[in-house]
Amino acid sequence: MTASSSGGSLGLGPESDCWGPRPAADPPGPVLFARYAYPPNSLGYCGPGDPSALLEAAADGTDVVGLGHLAARFEGAWPYLQLLAACNGIDDPLDRRVVEAYWVGNSLLARVPDSALTTSLADRFEQRAGRRFESLVSAVPAGGVPQHSFHVFAVYPWLGLLRAGKDGPAMDVLDRCRIRWGRIESVQGDMASVTSRPLTFDGSRLVLGPEQPEVVRCSVEGTGFVGDLRPGDAVSLHWDWVCDRLTPTALGWLRYCTNRNLAAVNSLPEPGPAVVCDA
Repeated sequence: MTASSSGGSLGLGPESDCWGPRPAADPPGPVLFARYAYPPNSLGYCGPGDPSALLEAAADGTDVVGLGHLAARFEGAWPYLQLLAACNGIDDPLDRRVVEAYWVGNSLLARVPDSALTTSLADRFEQRAGRRFESLVSAVPAGGVPQHSFHVFAVYPWLGLLRAGKDGPAMDVLDRCRIRWGRIESVQGDMASVTSRPLTFDGSRLVLGPEQPEVVRCSVEGTGFVGDLRPGDAVSLHWDWVCDRLTPTALGWLRYCTNRNLAAVNSLPEPGPAVVCDA
C-alpha cells in the first residue's frame, strides 16, 4: 500500500514528532471497539438503545463477551470488521488488530482486495443507493481503503443522510463522524482542550485545515476511556469524545488513512462530499 500524493508517506510525519506515547497495556478488541462506537451511539446514530450501558462496559473493560454481543449490532461498522477479518484469515472480527485497522488503520488494510471491498459495498448499499451506487463505489479503484474514513467520505454522502437540521451542516457531520487526531492542551474535570485539524471544503474538495483549538469530552462524571491525560498526548477523537491515546505509529496510520481516503474521493469526477456540500 503506497501513499497518495496528498496523504504524505505511511509512518510518522512532523506533526507526530513530539506527541506522547500510549501506555503499554492496550485494551482488548471488544473494549477498543466500544470506545469508538460509544460517541455516535450516545447521539442515537447507530447500535443498541442503551448508550449508558455501553459507556460503563467500555470504561470498565471487564465484560468482553457482553461487549462482543453489542458490537454485532452496529450495522455500519460490523460488516467492515467481518471483511477485514476474512481477508486476513482472522476468525474473530473483534480481534484487536481488526478493530484497530477499521477505526485507526494498520497493515491489515493492505490485504483487502478491491474486489472484496466492492462486493461488500454492493451487498449492503447497491439497492439502497440505486443509481448513485456507481458513484459510491468509485472511490475503491481510486485508492480508498476500508478504514472508517472511507465510510464517512465515500459512502455516507450517497445515502441521503447528510442534511442540515438537527445534525448541523453537512460538513460538520462529516468532520465529527470521521476519526480525527488531536493534541491534549489541558484537562479540567470531564472536559479536555485539544488542538486538531478540522475538515474543510474548498468548493470542490475536502481538505484538512490548519490546527484549531476545540473542547472535547473525556468522561461523564469521571467515567471515561483514557485516564491520566496530559498536555502533549496524542489522542483520537470521535464526535466530541476522546477515544484513545495514540502511539506515534497509530497516529501515523490514522493520518495516512485519512489522507489516502480524502485523495481517493477528491480524485473522482463527482465526489460525494462535493455533492452534499453544494446542495
